[in-house]
Amino acid sequence: MALVNEHFLKLPGSYLFSDIAKKVNSYRVTHPNSRILRLGIGDVTRPLPQACIEAMHRAVDEMASSATFHGYGPEQGYDFLKDAILKHDYAARGVHLSPSEVFINDGAKSDTGNVGELLRWDNSMGITDPVYPVYVDSNIMCGRSGVLGEDGRWSNVEYLPCTETNNFVPELPKHRVDLIYLCYPNNPTGTTLTHEQLRQWVNYALANDTLIVFDAAYEAFISEDNVPHSIYEIRGARKVAIEIRSFSKTAGFTGVRCGYTVVPKEVTAVTLTGERVSLNQLWNRRQCTKFNGVSYISQRAAEAVYTPEGRKQVQDNIDYYMKNAQTMRTALESVGLRVYGGVNAPYLWLKTPKEMGSWKFFERMLYECQIVGTPGVGFGPSGEGFLRLSAFGSHEDCEEAMERIRKWIG
Repeated sequence: MALVNEHFLKLPGSYLFSDIAKKVNSYRVTHPNSRILRLGIGDVTRPLPQACIEAMHRAVDEMASSATFHGYGPEQGYDFLKDAILKHDYAARGVHLSPSEVFINDGAKSDTGNVGELLRWDNSMGITDPVYPVYVDSNIMCGRSGVLGEDGRWSNVEYLPCTETNNFVPELPKHRVDLIYLCYPNNPTGTTLTHEQLRQWVNYALANDTLIVFDAAYEAFISEDNVPHSIYEIRGARKVAIEIRSFSKTAGFTGVRCGYTVVPKEVTAVTLTGERVSLNQLWNRRQCTKFNGVSYISQRAAEAVYTPEGRKQVQDNIDYYMKNAQTMRTALESVGLRVYGGVNAPYLWLKTPKEMGSWKFFERMLYECQIVGTPGVGFGPSGEGFLRLSAFGSHEDCEEAMERIRKWIG
């Protein structure tokens, strides 16, 4: 008989956002006339940039002719997109990479979950807490996380709390770990690390032979000068870090699906006998075996992000969302609530009043204000007592939601 991978059975019964959807749907059944404002899940609402739409139309027309038709593409991505990425996202910031170090993916979530396949199941790992659930769940699936304790923590995970006490800047691990996940600007807290703070993590990784998986999906929202857009801005990071990015939030590609992963050739891991192995080669082999590449049409759309028109249109959308973030932050603070983020990221991390639990506050906002947020505890134990709000809605919905909260709290 076929034996199940029992590590899957250790996973929570459902994904965080599935639990939220169930609660919202239950409310809708009993309150069919209520207008619910969704400030929870981080899906975008603005249309794709016009430059991307036009590029997709041209690509579709190419597919209609045998002379310009594109079938299977390279699993690593087309050079036209990789060259645009290298020029605008890296060379412009003094970072020099080769095309063979860039791998086009169908969004950051996939590669964030899959990159752990390159490492043995018994590597120790560190995560900031709270954290994007995929980091932990994908490691549970392969048995790397250990056993779940009564306190909600996994036995083989070094939790690095991000709290008000440390200004949401995690301390370095107290014990050496093999693998660390970092996400900056951070999801869910919306906070960032400065160049100096990120340098400490790179130095730690160099000193301890630790691999960093750096999720930079929200780098386009950075507005402050001393916040790095890429971990490779830090000297030595090419030896210890894999960086993952996405066009989902930057250019609204949540339904188009395209992003990329950078695996420098200097990044290595070791065998039990001490042999150094290039992770770039292993990732290339993995992609060739298990990934058919991103569609030609999607990659042409992503290339258009880097045109002068595309860059302006993308920035217009980012400015739109960040205006929402400012509106929300101002309104929440005006009624005495504590809120973090919303400056370099489209997320706000709201402290629940009167030490109310995350799910309790979520339910009260839903039933009393008809507003949906994301309970902070769903991102990890240190998220208890917080709620994540997203700035990806419309100006109108954002302003209405804040007015409801003013009346509710005020």
